[in-house]
Amino acid sequence: MQFEIYQNSLECKARLGRLTLSHGVVETPVFMPVGTRASVKTLTPEEVKDIGAKIILANTYHLYLRPGDELIARLGGLHTFMNWDLPILTDSGGFQVFSLGKLRQITEEGVAFQSHIDGSKHFFSPENSIAIQQNLGSDIIMAFDECVAYPKEKEYVAQSVQRTYRWLLRCKKAWTNRERQNLFGIIQGGVYPALREQSAKLTVECDLPGYAIGGLSVGEPLDLLLKNLDHTEQFIPKDKPRYLMGVGSPDIILNAIEMGIDMFDCVLPTRMARNGTAMTQNGQITIRNATYKEDTSPLDPKCSCPTCQNYTRAYLRHLFNVGEILGPRLVSYHNLHFLAEMIFRTREAIKQERFVQFKNNFLNNYYGQNREED
Repeated sequence: MQFEIYQNSLECKARLGRLTLSHGVVETPVFMPVGTRASVKTLTPEEVKDIGAKIILANTYHLYLRPGDELIARLGGLHTFMNWDLPILTDSGGFQVFSLGKLRQITEEGVAFQSHIDGSKHFFSPENSIAIQQNLGSDIIMAFDECVAYPKEKEYVAQSVQRTYRWLLRCKKAWTNRERQNLFGIIQGGVYPALREQSAKLTVECDLPGYAIGGLSVGEPLDLLLKNLDHTEQFIPKDKPRYLMGVGSPDIILNAIEMGIDMFDCVLPTRMARNGTAMTQNGQITIRNATYKEDTSPLDPKCSCPTCQNYTRAYLRHLFNVGEILGPRLVSYHNLHFLAEMIFRTREAIKQERFVQFKNNFLNNYYGQNREED
């Protein structure tokens, strides 16, 4: 992996970078669509490429359960299996395992858990999380960590930070395919700045290709998220890619870019789409609402995506109300296009030294007086 920062903003910490991986080059900042089960829900890989995505995320936990990482390896790896020839990042499965609640038990060795599908028993350790990801053949693999829910008492989070570090050391030792795969460590620490600093310093000591910030956007208030993100960033090397995990709303993404964060992912745009909510320049709209029954305008008059160029709000509302799968498909395409276009415009604004103005204007339009009042 090569990572080059070719422009730093003069007005903030935002930067433009270029991430070169085995399967292609990714311009940063970048938003990565989530293909949980080797599929960005409702869309083909060709459509995801048309939107402009250069890298996607897939889920270790779900692919381990079905169809199985060893099967995917026998079939040529995840890229071949899903017909995606650009970079892929796989998460470690940690977040999914820890979200199982009573279905899992944490020990120093790893996590025993029951499948959410059939209740069958399984075990994830740092070593087999890495082994699964190496079977999948992704370009970026993530260390196995403990993602602590909010709120959680400081004493437990402190213990979790130490456990995550010990697991990271084991992940690094198990990481053998270093020529084609790149291991990112994950910084934890909940909403406690001192623990965030400690976790960041321990993680950076491991001298990895990149670093992720985990355990934010898990229910904490926005001000706490941004405060801890800003505090954590200063302890991550500036010459390495910085990845804020699991965020997809414009306000968090743009504020994080201003702090010097490079990479983002989230299921939010496609999940919203399947529920009938579209992201537009003037905020979110719920297309199922009766107000759009005779609305012949596009979802977003300023959007160039095929959904907005060819279909009306009235038609989209009809598709959702009669349960046609085309509705979620069209809005999913639009929402991912919306974020891809936002990121493209962000990079242009950084290049032209006008990012702060762009960010403020964008967020004022998206969250301001023009937004739909549900």
